[in-house]
Amino acid sequence: MVSTNSLDSIYFIKLPEGSVLSPKAMKINPEIPLPVQKKNPEDPVEQDAAKLSEEQILSGILTVLAYDKKNENSEYYRKLITDVRPGIKKELAEAAILKARNEDWDLAEEIWLAVNGIDPQDKAIILNMAIFFDQKADSDRRNSLNEDADAYDEAALDYYKQAMDSDKEIPDAYFNAGFFYLKKRDYGEAKGCFESYLGLVADEKDEELGENGIYKKERAQEIINKISNRNLENDRFRDAYKLISEGQEEKGLEEIRKFIRDNPVVWNAWFLLGWGLRRLGRFEDAKQAFLKARECEGGDENADTLNELAICQMETGELKEAKETLVDALSMDSENTKIISNLGCLCLKMNQNEEARKYFEVVLEIDPDDKIATAQIAKLDAEI
Repeated sequence: MVSTNSLDSIYFIKLPEGSVLSPKAMKINPEIPLPVQKKNPEDPVEQDAAKLSEEQILSGILTVLAYDKKNENSEYYRKLITDVRPGIKKELAEAAILKARNEDWDLAEEIWLAVNGIDPQDKAIILNMAIFFDQKADSDRRNSLNEDADAYDEAALDYYKQAMDSDKEIPDAYFNAGFFYLKKRDYGEAKGCFESYLGLVADEKDEELGENGIYKKERAQEIINKISNRNLENDRFRDAYKLISEGQEEKGLEEIRKFIRDNPVVWNAWFLLGWGLRRLGRFEDAKQAFLKARECEGGDENADTLNELAICQMETGELKEAKETLVDALSMDSENTKIISNLGCLCLKMNQNEEARKYFEVVLEIDPDDKIATAQIAKLDAEI
């Protein structure tokens, strides 16, 4: 996550009595030191207030609000910056969304932290931060940065909980948190979030919800039905996923096998069994589990199942079959960088280096920061 070392680039200075940052802004309190952002980290401290720009002080304030949450002058800094720039919160939030959309993750995170510092009680901002950290975790996990991904997931969960803990409840907080819990395979919590979402929008008419709102209602109900019909809120399923993801595969496999005995046609359970077996290197057994998952209702619609099956086929030497499986997976999820990257790795195994390069280049078009694709292209370049 972005480091608090950003505070090293600021220093504090007291401005003379009667100073203002703009003609319409409040007068500066000469007893409260203002943070100043250095133009360059190696620049010396400038004590002559006349040589400082307004932007340096405003940037310094944003840095303090972002990274020094317990600063004793935070309330004063909030009042000052919103007095000088009344629309700054909206302006920065829009910039953060744009940066995240372009996957400029570090800058987006810095901006979101500053926006949150300006107004820590704004639940809409808190929800946006939860969504941002959720997305950043997914990006890191695609790049095999699992520890970083776990840290961002923890941050996302904290912000989702804050967004849901509001006097004026925000339906979208529950809707988005529901998908977060789905990702973590915590189906009980996911179901609860989607049920809360439906309860909050139950009295709204379709014309008030609009097309997107109607879709969300239908999607939430669909997910609730699937969780209930497949008994996925069962503690045994949740515990199995948690154990396997934490490296306790044998214990997790024991739990998921017990679940399958009672729920033999749930594709998610067979997928989880295959995932645990694959992590243990038991590729043939894992392959059979993934094939079983595809036989169950809904299992043949999941690209991740095909991706995992292809990994097992690659490990058991079935390279031609693995390629066919990955192509099928890609037809379901055309921008899934894990699938495209695996196609690249498979082509390398088959000595199809130019085709491999094309796949890795596609990965980088989707995610320029993908470390696996970057490394593989560098290796291919070195061989020329």
